[in-house]
Amino acid sequence: MEYGVFFLKGLLIGVSVAAPVGPIGFLCIQRTLSRGMRYGFVSGLGAAAADAAYGAVAGFGLSAISAFMVAQADWARLVGGIFLLYLAGRIALTPPSENGSGPRNGGLFVAFTSVFALTLTNPTTILSFAAIFAGLGLVETGGDYGLAGVLVVGVFLGSAVWWLFLSGVSETLHRRVGQTFLAWVNRVSALVIAGFGVWALAGLLD
Repeated sequence: MEYGVFFLKGLLIGVSVAAPVGPIGFLCIQRTLSRGMRYGFVSGLGAAAADAAYGAVAGFGLSAISAFMVAQADWARLVGGIFLLYLAGRIALTPPSENGSGPRNGGLFVAFTSVFALTLTNPTTILSFAAIFAGLGLVETGGDYGLAGVLVVGVFLGSAVWWLFLSGVSETLHRRVGQTFLAWVNRVSALVIAGFGVWALAGLLD
């Protein structure tokens, strides 16, 4: 029973972490509209895997890894900011595909790994997971790795469900709109993602 409760908590954490609008969400929507639902969903799975990885670091008490990654936050912010600007440029220069069969540029593997790497450029996420796990009473279990593992699996699946929903809604929208709308989605997505990139780089000046 206890494992089931922790699994459900993990699902809720996964959805709540993935759902806020950010560069990954815009990227998933844009990729779905330009390349199809499978491409967008696999991109989202990259974010889910990164969230699960950070959740595992926090949940299993890997404090040395956590401290190292947080200490490298500035370098990660620099890489992430530059990567976001690169993606924004790519999106702005790539015309939308009417049937969702735009160029793959490496296929599903690149779709997954690019978003996985991009999500990992926010190592302070570990601190959020540590606070959430502590709030759920994981510390009171005496460091039960079984419960921690169930939470991490729940986080991944919860996040994956959100990306499946988002890519599915985007695919439905794609069938009902024309090229003009898709072109505007590209422009807006590129602008928003570039904004997040600039914001990340600006944070280095603080």
